[in-house]
Amino acid sequence: MPSSQFRQQIADLTAQLAGRELNTALQTWLNQEHGVNSSTYQQLKQSCEQGVAEGWLCNREGGGIRYGRIFKPADDLAGFSVDVVDMQDLVGPHHSHPNGEIDLIMPLEGEALFDQHPAGWLVYPAGSAHKPTVTQGRALVLYLLPQGSIEFTR
Repeated sequence: MPSSQFRQQIADLTAQLAGRELNTALQTWLNQEHGVNSSTYQQLKQSCEQGVAEGWLCNREGGGIRYGRIFKPADDLAGFSVDVVDMQDLVGPHHSHPNGEIDLIMPLEGEALFDQHPAGWLVYPAGSAHKPTVTQGRALVLYLLPQGSIEFTR
């Protein structure tokens, strides 16, 4: 699968997110409209798994985390950047989200949880912070960051 096809899948989704506030209402909407039983979720998960297998996703490694920013913020992505990480039973580096963060949690092994959340969507509001944590298995997590904004804590 070429990354251009994956980009179009993301663009179709982010067009629906443009201008929306990142909050629990958005998280609820994403899980209702694009949740684990939806074609959106299934297609994105399949594309991420294929991208990892083909080596164009999660092609860097540090601290036990495979990761990679696949797309920088762009107009066709409604200003979002796109990152994907592959984590198994570990705590990642603390960081904050000046503009918020939208996460798609895709368990691969076990009953993997991301920040105590199962498969599906998790939305962090602007100004939030966390140590991204995967427990109970292995998961891919797709991050959508408005304007690509993320600040790692030193």
